[in-house]
Amino acid sequence: MADIEQLLEQLQAIAQTGKHYSKDVFDRERYEQLEDVAKKLTTQLVSNASQKKLDIYFDQDTGYVTPKVDIRAATFKDDKILLVREKSSGQWSIPGGWGDIGYSAADIAVKETFEEAGIKVKPLKMISIKDMQKNHYPKKNLNYVYKLFFECEPEENDIHSGVETSDVKYFTLDEALNLDLSLARNMPDDFKRAFECHYSINWQTYFD
Repeated sequence: MADIEQLLEQLQAIAQTGKHYSKDVFDRERYEQLEDVAKKLTTQLVSNASQKKLDIYFDQDTGYVTPKVDIRAATFKDDKILLVREKSSGQWSIPGGWGDIGYSAADIAVKETFEEAGIKVKPLKMISIKDMQKNHYPKKNLNYVYKLFFECEPEENDIHSGVETSDVKYFTLDEALNLDLSLARNMPDDFKRAFECHYSINWQTYFD
């Protein structure tokens, strides 16, 4: 199913990009027809593709289609990593979220950690840049996503939960890997690599 989803993403991207750049009215109609076919195929082949989700996915962007960016901040204190528990699922994850217009990737790492864990952090190193599809993360929507992981250090100590989180704690690697993890946000491989980066003197950013 993952391969089919990727083909549908590519089909949608061709339709959306064609609609935006085409100057010929007949070509534009063909791209609109292509988009309609992509929606119908997605409805048939993707189990959780409601009409509302499809409308948001197909209509949220204009112009040339590019991947979304998910940014995570792996903050360490006393060789333990800071994790937050999501209210929505009860699962644990490295603080983070979608990139926003007007913020650098590092800014988002700082912003999301403050909102979810209540503390200011300082980004130190880029741990990894990963293609979500190539690394087989469970997908919660139809977007094509790049995942960025920063190593950060805390600038204050008073951690506390935020609007979207119910708990905040520091964990060793073994403790973290035994938690109920939000795998769409972070896989065990991400935790292992984050600790490797933390202990490394000359870390080289991992990328696909």
